Amino acid sequence: MVYDVAVVGSGFSAIAETANLLRLLPASSSIAVVGDDPGFGRGTAYRTELHIHRLNVPAQRMSIFADRPDDFADWLRTRGKGVPPDGFASRDDFGRYLRDRLAALLRERDRPVLHFIKAKAVACEQCSAAKNAFRLDNGSLLEATNVVLCLGIGNADVSVDVTHIEGPMRERIVTNPWRLGWLSHVKPSQTVCILGSGLTMVDQVLALRAHGHRGPIRVLSRRGLLSHAHADSKVEPIAPTLPASRDMSALLASLRQQVRAGADWRGVMDGLRPLTQRLWQELSPAQKSRFLRHALPWWNIHRHRLAPLVASRLDALGKSGALRVYKGYIKDIEAAKCKLVASFRPRGESGLAQLEADWVVNCTGMERAGIRHSPLLRQMLQDGSIRADELGLGICVDQSAQIVDRNGVVQPGLFALGALTAGQFWEITAVPDIRVQARSVAEQIAANLAV
Repeated sequence: MVYDVAVVGSGFSAIAETANLLRLLPASSSIAVVGDDPGFGRGTAYRTELHIHRLNVPAQRMSIFADRPDDFADWLRTRGKGVPPDGFASRDDFGRYLRDRLAALLRERDRPVLHFIKAKAVACEQCSAAKNAFRLDNGSLLEATNVVLCLGIGNADVSVDVTHIEGPMRERIVTNPWRLGWLSHVKPSQTVCILGSGLTMVDQVLALRAHGHRGPIRVLSRRGLLSHAHADSKVEPIAPTLPASRDMSALLASLRQQVRAGADWRGVMDGLRPLTQRLWQELSPAQKSRFLRHALPWWNIHRHRLAPLVASRLDALGKSGALRVYKGYIKDIEAAKCKLVASFRPRGESGLAQLEADWVVNCTGMERAGIRHSPLLRQMLQDGSIRADELGLGICVDQSAQIVDRNGVVQPGLFALGALTAGQFWEITAVPDIRVQARSVAEQIAANLAV
């Protein structure tokens, strides 16, 4: 069977694309969804069962449907969840909402045929305007005229070599914190050292405390920056004052001046959001590289803010001394006397300091481009079906999210969605952006099938 569309992936991008295809394609169409994650659509972020794990975007902006922006807020209200539209729901509730909306679409009689294939695509055997063929890890071949790659990104590796540490101590180095089985092995009084100070660190700190951990938590990151909090009450977006120049220094200076003149910085950041993709595309490659080298950490802590409840709990841990943040560059991890010792160079100093812990947890975030962690993408890169973008943020796509091969030729009917397209769109990892992209791709596929 040759499907009209194949959606490859299991996370939010995949469920968003599938939902839009079900709504926009004629009933005569056929869709295959290929993924090996039993929690389809919830991915890593929305599979957590801890209520304290909150969304960092207000409920009123978290609908899966771009044309129904209040859908998630309405779902919360009808289920008596007690979360106002400008409040921050639990990520578990959002995962349930996604599954609920997909189930409702599948119950409709007049819809496309949809097959879920529990497998992983490992190789692309043919990419052409007529047909795309993918080899699956169960040995079968999947053929489709349109394909949407929704593969997401992988967890970044620990930045130092730990292969020399063996036995029980090696098991105390958690390279992927989202495999939450490690939490049950941490004793309440043990010391935990977390590498990285971003949102992944926040999630793991909250998870530790929810599992009864009361010992010291030590956080090490290059700059020691923590995400800022959303305001307790709604802040309206403020249109940013931007210079004609697309020089990074001029852009940042203009935004800072606007805030110094009295504008709420949160409002300025929210007002910048609708313009971010266009501004990114107007930057030269040199200015994009400059942004990634120097401004990205500050962008992240202002742009990706914490729910007020989460921020207050993190602040309380800091004030109590249970949580301490260190600025520095990790150099080595060794095992000594039933402890792990992380050696690092404090920022601005030449000597080394050490942190001793019972556990070391890698929370340095996600790798920028998802090519390395995906056998399928590695094979497609080697064969020239895809091309890594020049900044290492993902793969090359055009303005319509169609994949570009190594020769710069657009591949008709072959799309990528979400974080893989960050090189083209930059702001494409959050729900409000992905849902717009998912609908746009579904509309293009519907137009392809109508020809």
